[in-house]
Amino acid sequence: MERLNYEVLEKTGYPGYILKEAPVKMLQFGEGNFLRAFVDYFFDVANEKAAWHGKAILTQPRGKGKDKVFNEQEGLYTLYIRGNENGQKVDERRVISLVEKCYNPLEHFDKLLEVACLDTLEYITSNTTEAGIVYDPTAKLTDVPPASFPAKLAKLLYARYQAGKKGLIILSCELIDHNGRELQKIVLQHARDWQLGEGFVRWIEEENLFCSTLVDRIVPGEIRDAGEIAALNQINGYEDRLMDVGEVFGVWYIEGPKELEDRLPFKRAGLNVHVVPDIAPYKKRKVRILNGAHTGFALGSFLAGKDIVRDCMNDDVIRAFMNHMLYEEVIPILPLDQQDCEKFAASVADRFNNPFMEHQLLSIALNSTAKWKARDMGSLLEYRKKFGKLPKSLVMTLAAYIAFYSTDIQARQEKALLCRRPQGDIYPVQDDDWVLDFYYEHRHSDDAVLVHDVLAYEKMWGCDLTQLPGLEMQVLKDLQLIRQKGTKKAFASCLLACA
Repeated sequence: MERLNYEVLEKTGYPGYILKEAPVKMLQFGEGNFLRAFVDYFFDVANEKAAWHGKAILTQPRGKGKDKVFNEQEGLYTLYIRGNENGQKVDERRVISLVEKCYNPLEHFDKLLEVACLDTLEYITSNTTEAGIVYDPTAKLTDVPPASFPAKLAKLLYARYQAGKKGLIILSCELIDHNGRELQKIVLQHARDWQLGEGFVRWIEEENLFCSTLVDRIVPGEIRDAGEIAALNQINGYEDRLMDVGEVFGVWYIEGPKELEDRLPFKRAGLNVHVVPDIAPYKKRKVRILNGAHTGFALGSFLAGKDIVRDCMNDDVIRAFMNHMLYEEVIPILPLDQQDCEKFAASVADRFNNPFMEHQLLSIALNSTAKWKARDMGSLLEYRKKFGKLPKSLVMTLAAYIAFYSTDIQARQEKALLCRRPQGDIYPVQDDDWVLDFYYEHRHSDDAVLVHDVLAYEKMWGCDLTQLPGLEMQVLKDLQLIRQKGTKKAFASCLLACA
């Protein structure tokens, strides 16, 4: 079977949108599954719907990557959008034609310097992982290329400045707080380290717009089943070594001035991309609703015999428990429009019920101590402060967390605590060593001692939770109900108590 390229695609009679030639308007650091299913998808749709008429050059953050495959396929790849939307199953194929070429920075940094100086260039986008936006004090301007992403970017921008070109819009998608601002700060540090002059510093600060952004789309990525790959290639009529998969839902919040919305092509294309003055409230919404729901029901649901998220959404009790937590306890304390939050929460239920995704509860359970603190504790404390009472379901999630870490402890291994769930199978609890050591040392403690010591452990929570009136007693009561009646009965008790 022939490999995907423009000639092969044309022979198949592909009916979708394709843009073969256009000026390069974007340089992208990263060629991984997420950027291709998110950023590149949005710009590809902007080509179709908003006549943006642009191409992208990709570069992998490190030497090893997919540059050769990209160039063999002339930048084309097949993206499958799969999941649920308004309760309906979606499975759509789109061939993305945004990419012009992909350059290995170790072999073709000279080509990237040329791209950086193009008159047509408008955007730089990136997702170099959380470890990508870091300051490297050893980086030098003479490095070809510098090792770190910010140092590479500083060198490319300096070349653009020297060529007398206009500034760019930099859209950072790394999963760290204030990603755009942090990236700009490091670029400026390199400019000063390398003594590139105050003119360049002013150009960075005044002519370029470093935008912090919040991205939200679940991207399971490459299809790994050889049989499914072969079947899809047969249906498509070509071999594609860059197939990608993303869920239906996708939203991008970009921090910037209001006029940026008209400069970007997304509004004209009708895409779910929003320019906002501050992304912090939207990040809080995502963490408290999407991630908070995951952590809130996953641990207890696993003890109830569930293994994947989709099965939880098909269980009336677990789904009702999640909805009660979100709609009655989390959304009322969020600093955003309540109807928008409810709409987002409704989309979460669809996303969790994705028929194409096998999202394991045990993978969600990794490092749940820090996750519960970051995702659920704030909602519990803010609800108590606002309404003067404890939120029943959020308190239950804390009890379920303790139960997951302490149910029939079997052994302490090097990287896990082994427990046995009520169904009889052994499961690993994985977290920081000090957390696992704490629970193993408490394996013979009665529940009252365990609950008190967990809540009082300030290293876990940053505060002493036993000081919150009524919390210790309620968590103990909930934990004992989980031990005696099982998690589903415990979850159901929250619904009955609030009926």
